Amino acid sequence: MAEAASDIAAPSRTFCPRQRRRFVLVAAILASSMGFIDGSIVSIATPAIRATLPATLAEALWISNAYMLFLSSLILIGGAAGDRYGLRRVFMIGICVFTVASILCAIAPNAEALIVARAVKGIGAAIMVPGSLAIIAKAYPADERGKAIGIWAAASALTTAAGPILGGAALSVLGDSAWRLLFAINLPFGAIALAMLWFLVPPDEATGRRRLDLVGGGLITLALFVLAFGLTGGGGEGSVPGAGAVTLAIGLCAVLVVLFIWWERRCTAPMVPLTLFANRAFSGANMLTFTLYFGLSAMLFYLPMTVIGGWGVTEAAASLMFVPITVMVGLFSGRAGDYADRHGPAWPVTAGSLIVAMSYGVLALTVQTQNYWLGVMPLMAISAFGMALLVSPLSTAVMTSVDDDDTGTASGINNAVSRMAGLVAVAAMGLLAAALYPVLMGGGETSFGEIVENAAPSVARAHADATTLTFAAIAGVTAVLSAVSAAIAWTTLPRSGKADAG
Repeated sequence: MAEAASDIAAPSRTFCPRQRRRFVLVAAILASSMGFIDGSIVSIATPAIRATLPATLAEALWISNAYMLFLSSLILIGGAAGDRYGLRRVFMIGICVFTVASILCAIAPNAEALIVARAVKGIGAAIMVPGSLAIIAKAYPADERGKAIGIWAAASALTTAAGPILGGAALSVLGDSAWRLLFAINLPFGAIALAMLWFLVPPDEATGRRRLDLVGGGLITLALFVLAFGLTGGGGEGSVPGAGAVTLAIGLCAVLVVLFIWWERRCTAPMVPLTLFANRAFSGANMLTFTLYFGLSAMLFYLPMTVIGGWGVTEAAASLMFVPITVMVGLFSGRAGDYADRHGPAWPVTAGSLIVAMSYGVLALTVQTQNYWLGVMPLMAISAFGMALLVSPLSTAVMTSVDDDDTGTASGINNAVSRMAGLVAVAAMGLLAAALYPVLMGGGETSFGEIVENAAPSVARAHADATTLTFAAIAGVTAVLSAVSAAIAWTTLPRSGKADAG
């Protein structure tokens, strides 16, 4: 009890008594698990959502991007809000918004309602995601923090891997309407996390020191929305934004980004301190993060639609494509990070990016065989190995490129960049799919990745071929961008580390 009293009396070190810390850890694991599995489950469920609501291709893209828009643009503000108003309070608000929005997703009567619910869910995630790790760091003293974060990381990785598999199995066994259950499952997770935090975890002290850059958050949110809307369109089936609309959207987005930069330069508490980008390694790490995660996000969103909607692969089988990356990162990221510490991050990040580029390029050339088990799965495993080589070294490059006082901000910026890359990837490759598929299909009423039922054999065959060739073009783009990532890594990241310096 004396130790617990000491913890309470020293809020600057930790706000939570020893016997209550495990509840903080469990709540953080439940919350982060909800956030981590959301994207992968939605990718698996998208064909079923399109078939049952129904939803057009453009609406399917907005179901993903409405969430990513607010998560990517507001996540830095969400992290700052925890410091200003108290981590426990803000974390609970994020969990509550995320959980309520999940229920709204589960009962959505149409695509428009689902898109709105997903947007609200993205706001909740922007508050919740940064809080899950921060509240652990604040609840545990320094000598116990590493173990707690390790447990959090292992549990989160396990749920991230299990989520798509269980979701795919549910869709395969219970039918397409089971996608609603995949959203509803967040209710018990969120309720348990909230109950633990409310009844078993004491409130932490709100510092009130950090100001929230709401103007900056609004400008970058509007810029990303304009870009995504210009590339995706309003949602009508077969409606492809014209060249003029796309050009206008890109131009308006550029103006808003310039305004965002101007504001961040004059703001006393900017959400993105632009001085960090004067560092070559930090800028390079974020540039390659964007190009690399653009490719990864495009693959993980459009490949499930291809194999499920185009080839007729079951959701349960398709969900297995998400397993290799979790397994590979778990097996090799620690060793890759140690290598980066000793010899510099440029080597493993460059090698990993090249492996990813090679696997995507080979997939683009061989996907026409439409062989899921012998064609897609081995190449996804190879690309997962490449990602395992670079994930930890890339984080090392970001964190070591700035001063110790800026590591939290640098990590948050890099996290936001990776999520923005996913938003732009889904929108841009959606424009490519919407334009290319009808040409390859030669007309008709079907669209890319749609589940086609009760169609004539000739129509089903043409749909599968057009979907496959469209995805091949997407895979080709991701291969090129992954190769660009390797070039950026080699030219900007350090090529020496502790061992070389010694």
